[in-house]
Amino acid sequence: MTITEYPQDRIAAQPIGYWTREAANLAIGAIRTALAEEDLTQPHWWTLNHIAATPGAWTRTTLTAKLSPYDDQNTDFDAMYTDLTTRGWLTEPDGTLTLTLTPEGEAGRLRAHARNAKVHTRMRDGIDDEAYASTINVLRRLVVNLGGEGDLP
Repeated sequence: MTITEYPQDRIAAQPIGYWTREAANLAIGAIRTALAEEDLTQPHWWTLNHIAATPGAWTRTTLTAKLSPYDDQNTDFDAMYTDLTTRGWLTEPDGTLTLTLTPEGEAGRLRAHARNAKVHTRMRDGIDDEAYASTINVLRRLVVNLGGEGDLP
């Protein structure tokens, strides 16, 4: 895939809002499409990853509080947890209310991870780590300059 080259002054005059929104919409759309192949939403994906990363640490209440600020789909988190439980991907052992991935849940998470990795590879084509990291740092600086939080999620 080729990209037209422009002089730096012309690039520097471009509206950041347009390009960040366009990139975000396309990236999120591609990720959501990949997850949908596994019949998952982004909140499903976030849930599986958080539980896998810190087993025994999450209840429905604590995980919902953690994930809700990132949700732009008006997710019914209880229904989503029930969906994962019904699939056999998630359990809440009696008495603990702690969310736990089952072997089937981990297998599904790994399949979804492989699908997402393909999206990330496509997205990063022609962009080395240095340029990617620089871009992220520029966006972090823009966020901080506008009063937002620049720490990594």
